[in-house]
Amino acid sequence: MTTKRYVLLVLLLLVHMGISANGQEWKKVLADRLPLYGHRNWIAIVDAAYPAQTSQGIETILCGSSQLDVVKAVTDALRKAKHVRPTIYLDKELEAVSETDAPGIGDYKKRLGVLLESFKKNSLLHEEIIAKLDEAGNKFKILLFKTNLTLPYTSVFFELQCGYWDDDAEARLRERMSE
Repeated sequence: MTTKRYVLLVLLLLVHMGISANGQEWKKVLADRLPLYGHRNWIAIVDAAYPAQTSQGIETILCGSSQLDVVKAVTDALRKAKHVRPTIYLDKELEAVSETDAPGIGDYKKRLGVLLESFKKNSLLHEEIIAKLDEAGNKFKILLFKTNLTLPYTSVFFELQCGYWDDDAEARLRERMSE
């Protein structure tokens, strides 16, 4: 097989797998997908070591931007969206990662905290979040932005909820239905 054919084959495979070879295309993908997404869809921004998952609903996009830039773009887009609101999950392990073991993690945590300060956040073990994505990916679309960040347990997961119907309204509805 010639080098040219091999490169073409690899590029076609990447496109088929939903992986972008263009590092800036993720912005267009976010703008295109967010209006289509609703409650039960997810958006994940993950580090370089995050595994390729096999659930068919998971679309992975390689990003050439920094992880915090992608988090900022996603949070900005979600603030503007009227139809969805996020429940954010962070790896519980992140709380215990030290500067000694991962130089730069302290600055990362501070900067991430600023970006997410106005959102409700939940901490779960990394494996529990991956299991949630696997399960959701069997029925719903998940948009996963893979960055080149090489700090452990830094992935940020956004589970989308209905933006115009909150948890309290849902609880009242279910209570009325049970009467």
